[in-house]
Amino acid sequence: MISDVECPALWDYYQPDRVAGIDAIISCGDLKREYLEFLVTMTGKPLLYVPGNHDTRYEKNPPEGCESIDGRVVTLGGLRFAGLGGCKKYNDSPFQYTEKEMAKRVRKLHRQIRKAGGIDVFISHASMTGYGDAEDAAHRGFECFHDLADRWRPQVMCHGHVHQSYGWSIPRQLDYNGIPVINVYERFVLELPARGA
Repeated sequence: MISDVECPALWDYYQPDRVAGIDAIISCGDLKREYLEFLVTMTGKPLLYVPGNHDTRYEKNPPEGCESIDGRVVTLGGLRFAGLGGCKKYNDSPFQYTEKEMAKRVRKLHRQIRKAGGIDVFISHASMTGYGDAEDAAHRGFECFHDLADRWRPQVMCHGHVHQSYGWSIPRQLDYNGIPVINVYERFVLELPARGA
């Protein structure tokens, strides 16, 4: 999993053995299109992504060879991934939402999740309120993600947006009622068993 900052070990100093054993690459947003295209080309692995608040160029020029799961549920390797990109609205750029707007997006996603029989992994750019977010307007999380977590109980929730390099003492992983909530910042290797395994 990758987010927010391009990892030199995976780009400038890429070596194939660094992705040995990796089945897929998941982006939680705010990464250069060229970086995603490089990874999908060099690794030959599927790459799913949600847009971050700085990914406005994706609207006209999405990363080639990669699949957006923004507002969608996708099954990959026996796991069901649901995604919602963007962050709390703090200016007029795309991929920014009020709480009410994101709650509407969550309700739309519920229908797809129900049809898929649930989800295993929830991918977002912003975090949920109180779990890996920050106090400033741009980095507050979404309250409506609590409803999604309570209702569907994914194995894990992953987000980006809150850079650990900002100096905030936010842990890499938190627990929300037994669900791990992971700040993917830069890169994070996640191991999950396939559904039913």
